[in-house]
Amino acid sequence: MAEELLAADRAFAAASRRTDVAGGMGAMLADDAVMPIAGGFAVGRDSVLAVIRGDTTLAGARLDWTPLRVGVSADGRHGFSLGYTSVQGADGTATPGKYLTYWVKRADGWRAAVYRRRRATTAAEAGTIPPVLPGRGAVPSQDPAVITGYRESLARAERSFSDDAQRIGLGAAFARWGSPDAMNMGPSTRSTFVIGADSIGAMVADGEPATGSSVSWAPDHGVLVASSGDLGVTMGTIVVNEPDSTGARRRFSFFTVWRRPTPDQPWRYVAE
Repeated sequence: MAEELLAADRAFAAASRRTDVAGGMGAMLADDAVMPIAGGFAVGRDSVLAVIRGDTTLAGARLDWTPLRVGVSADGRHGFSLGYTSVQGADGTATPGKYLTYWVKRADGWRAAVYRRRRATTAAEAGTIPPVLPGRGAVPSQDPAVITGYRESLARAERSFSDDAQRIGLGAAFARWGSPDAMNMGPSTRSTFVIGADSIGAMVADGEPATGSSVSWAPDHGVLVASSGDLGVTMGTIVVNEPDSTGARRRFSFFTVWRRPTPDQPWRYVAE
């Protein structure tokens, strides 16, 4: 199943090279696709494409990407991919970047349910990393109550992650709640992904207070989870704890991909 998702992502990328950015993205987006934007989320395929078409820097451009890694759930219906992008401008310039996509397989095949792209200052060397495969003990469930329980457990994990950050610090919380092979986009000044929970923790701890955290967050925009309870995505809002000079607290939208080998084990983030 991982090979099937990888092939689908590559096929969408190949088709995207032959059209504009909205055309390339539109082919792969689910009807209910979600994309983080300033101030919240674009919800629905049409809304996402409206944001893309409204970006003047993409006028006449084409989007290409190369998947670096994929992961799939035991039910074969959910997955994620991440890798490197290149926007080929109308003037011939190339702008590098990184992307993360959460996929859901439906009647029309794999489609992007949640998507984010971030620019980078320099291009990264393409390659592949072994896929994230499901554990042998994870099996699909047809019981709606069980699947609801999986969603609720993932929402609790995200909230506990934020609560821990307030107590032990942002860096320590990221190190604790991430899987050993977790991958983070990192800032736009970095060309490659940050790999490993400890490395991610060290990155986010830079500039943080000695105790506690500068931000808190919650999955207030929703949660998607595979019927096998081993892969899911949280979507929500990061809030800066200290208000600015006007008394307002800055807010940023986010989404995080989580996994666990089996439903009786704790959730750990694997991509963001």
